Amino acid sequence: MNLILLGAPGAGKGTQAVKISEKYQIPAIATGDILRAEVKADTELGKEAQKYLALGQLVPDSVVIGIIKKYVTENKCENGFLLDGFPRSIPQAEELEKMEIHIDAVLNIEVPDQKIIERMSGRRVCSCGSSYHVVYNPPQKEGVCDRCGEALYVRADDVAETVEKRLETFHRETEPLKAFYAERGLLLTVEGQDEVADTTALVFQALKSVEA
Repeated sequence: MNLILLGAPGAGKGTQAVKISEKYQIPAIATGDILRAEVKADTELGKEAQKYLALGQLVPDSVVIGIIKKYVTENKCENGFLLDGFPRSIPQAEELEKMEIHIDAVLNIEVPDQKIIERMSGRRVCSCGSSYHVVYNPPQKEGVCDRCGEALYVRADDVAETVEKRLETFHRETEPLKAFYAERGLLLTVEGQDEVADTTALVFQALKSVEA
């Protein structure tokens, strides 16, 4: 199953990506992670990406798409994949289509802006990539990552004013993807719930329609 995960920052995509990855045994592909991996491995695509990163510039869509295509054609994606954080705009989605990477469904997690702002103020993250929330998804031990045992911290961009700006960007650049994929008959929308488990149940129910 090849999936794309959509949702505003703070909608709970990262948490659901882990749940989906575990259930369907498919890798969750975060573009930032694979970009860093390519740079570290000093591949040709990594070298190209590093030219822009070194200058503090955004990596062009063509390079990002090339890295994604390389990743999804590897054996680790033979059972499918989940793209988390890409595409972020209509032009990126169009580039993805040009690469003829088959997509079975686009899962959109819908959460009102005000609830997102409330949620993100309680978010805690770890350097290993794990994400928690003091109310909705707390770690087993307060302030400590369940996965690696490192101390959790609050991201600078989780303050309310920054969250509002990120939401404005999402509505302007990324939200149009819902209509883009709805026109292609690929969009599945789930209403994000207060409890992670309740959202997960709705996610799995929605995905039954595309299970092999």
